Amino acid sequence: MFFQLLFSDPFLAVAWVVAVLSALTIHEFSHAMVANLRGDHTAEAAGRLTLNPLSHLDLFGFISFLLIGYGWAKPVPFNPYNLKNTRWDGVWVALAGPASNFLLAAFSAFILQALLGAELIAVNNLLVFFLYLVIILNLGLLFFNLIPLPPLDGSKIWHAIFDTFLHNPQLGQMIEQRGQLLLMLLIFLSFAGVNIFFFLDFLVNHTAGFLLGPIQTMFF
Repeated sequence: MFFQLLFSDPFLAVAWVVAVLSALTIHEFSHAMVANLRGDHTAEAAGRLTLNPLSHLDLFGFISFLLIGYGWAKPVPFNPYNLKNTRWDGVWVALAGPASNFLLAAFSAFILQALLGAELIAVNNLLVFFLYLVIILNLGLLFFNLIPLPPLDGSKIWHAIFDTFLHNPQLGQMIEQRGQLLLMLLIFLSFAGVNIFFFLDFLVNHTAGFLLGPIQTMFF
């Protein structure tokens, strides 16, 4: 998508990059912030308790985003044994990233409604495109990261709720090892044309429509 925009409209390409960087940065920063608040300062010591995108940027993950529209940031390190509650605080740390993406999408939708509802800007304005991108990208990150497969946040929530490693450490280890391979396979199949993640499109579009309210007909 980036290179298509780069040649057709460079300003839209820049808006797309800024939207991606902001979504990834706020996601990872939120993990670090909640872990820090709950007693684990590992991320802070690693310089990850910051909104500087360069601190969270994974070069290959970002290039992947530019090339194929799928990528990743550097995972925030944390030590669950430093948390005040080693089991349930892990849930809040894992949820922090997706929750921040929802809040950013909701805030952008509110601004978009205010601007378009009051007819302060035209629907073809670059700011409208940027805010809409922020909404879609953050909702996509939100729902994708809730898939219960490692290394996604959903797997960490799953392990914490069911206390997998305490009750059955072998099962937990197997999920970690084979789950990552399964996720890679699913991503590969989606690029091969198999609509594996069809439910993500459904969730993103319906949630975006809900957030946009009366102006959703301008986009859907």
